[in-house]
Amino acid sequence: MKLDVINLDGEAAGSVDLGDDIFGLEPRADILHRVVRWQRNNAQAGTHKVKTRSETSYSTKKIVRQKGSGGARHGDRNAPIFRKGGIYKGPVPRSHGHDLTKKFRKLGLKHALSSKAATGNLVVIEAAELAEAKTKMLARTVKNLGWKRVLIIDGAEVNENFARAAANIDGLDVLPSIGANVLDILKRDTLVITRAGVEALEARLK
Repeated sequence: MKLDVINLDGEAAGSVDLGDDIFGLEPRADILHRVVRWQRNNAQAGTHKVKTRSETSYSTKKIVRQKGSGGARHGDRNAPIFRKGGIYKGPVPRSHGHDLTKKFRKLGLKHALSSKAATGNLVVIEAAELAEAKTKMLARTVKNLGWKRVLIIDGAEVNENFARAAANIDGLDVLPSIGANVLDILKRDTLVITRAGVEALEARLK
């Protein structure tokens, strides 16, 4: 697959060949769903906690006598049936993460890249570099290019001036190639990859 390359001024800067085994697949929603679910579950904190009947702060004195009251044979007010009593089988701190093979994670990333290419929302630029870390200048460039919700993937490292300028622009994310992931790609309307980023991604996904 051949795609035109532009620079940050919107001018043509040649073309690039994209591997069909990475950018030309037929996107499968089931694969993307599994990888996104794996990412979100691993990111979930799992710190939710309720108090059981051994942790609530009521007296442990028996409420009424065992026989003769006509009511239930309760022990103390920490029982789950009472207001502010302990919670029965409530959530406790745990990990929500689950395993997904490295091969499948790579496949998911390929399908995410292919989905952007298939819908025409993939843009390749020559480089993401700025001489000065000026947010106003970069914001004007992004507006002129028509980008609103965009993810930019660079090579092994992101240009420091570009990263600092992009930090305060809403809807603009910048990642090195090693940080490219399915969730961030699918969340954004437009995926922008530098020429160095294309080379790094193809080396990573071979």
